[in-house]
Amino acid sequence: METLESFVNGAWHRASSGHATLQDPCTEEAIAQVSSQGIDFAKALDHARTVGGANLRAMTFAQRGELLMRMSKAITDAREDLLDVSIRNTGVTRKDAKFDIDGASGVLAYYAYQAKELGDRKLLIDGEGTQLGRSARFWGQHAWVPLRGVAVLINAFNFPAWGFAEKTACAFLAGVPVLTKPATSSALVTERCVRRLVESAGIPEGAFSFVAGSLGDGLDHLGAQDVLAFTRSASTGLSLRRRENLLATSARVKIEADSLNAAVLAPDVEEGSETWNLFLRDVAREITQKTGQKCTAVRRIFVPEAQASLVRDELAARLSETVTGNPLDDSVTMGPLATAAQLEDFVAGIAKLTSSGAELVSGNGTRIDGVGAAAGKGYFVGPTLLFAGDPDRAEIVHTHEVFGPAATILPYDGGATRAAELVARGGGSLVSSIYSDDEAWLAELLPHAAAWNGRLYLGSAKMAEQAMGSGLALPQSKHGGPGRAGGGEEMGMLRGLGLYMQRVALQGSRAMIDRLLS
Repeated sequence: METLESFVNGAWHRASSGHATLQDPCTEEAIAQVSSQGIDFAKALDHARTVGGANLRAMTFAQRGELLMRMSKAITDAREDLLDVSIRNTGVTRKDAKFDIDGASGVLAYYAYQAKELGDRKLLIDGEGTQLGRSARFWGQHAWVPLRGVAVLINAFNFPAWGFAEKTACAFLAGVPVLTKPATSSALVTERCVRRLVESAGIPEGAFSFVAGSLGDGLDHLGAQDVLAFTRSASTGLSLRRRENLLATSARVKIEADSLNAAVLAPDVEEGSETWNLFLRDVAREITQKTGQKCTAVRRIFVPEAQASLVRDELAARLSETVTGNPLDDSVTMGPLATAAQLEDFVAGIAKLTSSGAELVSGNGTRIDGVGAAAGKGYFVGPTLLFAGDPDRAEIVHTHEVFGPAATILPYDGGATRAAELVARGGGSLVSSIYSDDEAWLAELLPHAAAWNGRLYLGSAKMAEQAMGSGLALPQSKHGGPGRAGGGEEMGMLRGLGLYMQRVALQGSRAMIDRLLS
């Protein structure tokens, strides 16, 4: 069985004890073990700050972009191996593995191109300057400078490549070193990526660290110039925010938490129309892609009362075509849940929804045997569609997320304000998808729904041909959401750099300021 290593202080570290076991979610076979025992986290963080930070800050934006492009190429060159590892470690289909691996190389390449536009500067100008005195001799200009600390990136199990890559791309371009820690269950994929980066990307010494296993006392050593970026559950995020050293130093903490994302079908959308078909196609994919283990997956489906039965039947029919099993079988279109704990939580979550009044439409809400897998082995469940006739009484659907291939249909009376109110019941979401060709209806819904979402995906006939689905987080748009979703923001073009930089207002001679920022 393989033992994963961490990369800290510029060297690989192998623990001799305290290992946790990684399992193949299709066979339950032990495939690797991981531990971080023996790492001096205070030393590792200091090495990143002093050595890695200095090396990155000495580089121009263009040079940092060249680094990101080398990192993108390293992952692309190892693509086939990484896809195989992803399938074995996380149980995803090859198509879903591409979603993660190609997303990682893609986001690194995107920020490399952004860096090229910034050129040979080391500081980032923020907007236009302004005259402060009687003439431009006394001038004000905002600018961004890199923090002098380290960015600790804690990522979830569902995107072991893309998750660390999109955060690292922004931190590196900002000029801040990174220590990344993946979820233990999918750490094999991340370790394989990191090995390729260390071997062939030419990352400056100290700029990149990787921890396989627990962070130990690492978070206790973070201070005012450090950043903690966390993607996991809301409850764990809350406990991190409360850490005394983070509160005392006002260290930056960015949380991306669970999210009860919604899909809304507007009353103007007619059966069989292009927008109708887009809605059905998108929602079915969002329920099943990566076995529903996405922070952007659709959990609540709001449809006009008059169309509720038809939508229920058509979605159930589409989901029935899903073949659940071991992705090594060519007929399989959806793999297992990632871990035994995820399976346990899924089954308990479906039971919680049904006990509160939601009825099962398709799927049994329990473990099944997978195609191409041994009977009784693997963490397999089928796509599960539920129906709750009264969205006001089904409060649990608006508060409890089942993290897997499950969603609930909830009918509403068709009004835009009513639809927006129901979307808001989720307490804050990463994304909601709204399907309508009626701009007046959308204009009524937009202000209310937007306040409770980080992103709105507006599905219509005009964009259907190029639509990529609401679940795809693109670097051109921000990723994050208010309230329950954590209140954080990532990516969004250069906006993603702000977490790792300090905005400063410069006041003085315009000529001097222009020279300093050139």
